[in-house]
Amino acid sequence: MAIHFYWGSGSPYCWRVALALEHKRLAYQSHLLNFDLQEHKSPQMLALNFRGELPVLRDDNYVVFESLAILFYLDRKYPDPPIFGRSPEESGVIMRVICEYQSHAEPPLRQIVQALLQQAQPPRSVGERLAEAMHRVAGEARTLEQRLARSDWVVGESFSAADMVIYPAVRLLLHALQRPEAHELAARFLPMQSNYPAIGRWLERVAALPGHARTWPPHWR
Repeated sequence: MAIHFYWGSGSPYCWRVALALEHKRLAYQSHLLNFDLQEHKSPQMLALNFRGELPVLRDDNYVVFESLAILFYLDRKYPDPPIFGRSPEESGVIMRVICEYQSHAEPPLRQIVQALLQQAQPPRSVGERLAEAMHRVAGEARTLEQRLARSDWVVGESFSAADMVIYPAVRLLLHALQRPEAHELAARFLPMQSNYPAIGRWLERVAALPGHARTWPPHWR
């Protein structure tokens, strides 16, 4: 029996799964693929996921892709420790917070990250669309700040799928804002210590979890 995890460095969707595997202390074989070389679209990978996207997880003969589906599968197959709550009520809140993130925070956050990290020529100045995207992200960050000011974790009293979904996205945003051309945008969000101190402490808390270092994007080191 073996779990095979196929992933790419810097993908927040892959990072979610890595956090879950480490949190559940599952043994797995790591397969780091190179996005630049299109290794995730090789015939071998297309046989596992016809969409040619990562992450992909193979557990014996069962294959699952899409990060949330993988998290849900892992929690049903390996329920201890749980990442989708210990009660129906807690599970409902975790899923609601994830859905809120996907609907309200993820689209503008991806817009910012793509503009800064994935375009051949990153913008030299903040346009109206990027400014609006940062405004929306900042608003969602304030909501997250309020949650984390009341609890160590996004939902409940333990590390959950809600943390696993949101944490990589926040790290990716902070990574993108380190670019020199992001100075004007970064000034609208940073420093964390004064603008979002509870989020800053939460980032440190997640980083201190066992196995976290193995999940860090290799090309960021």
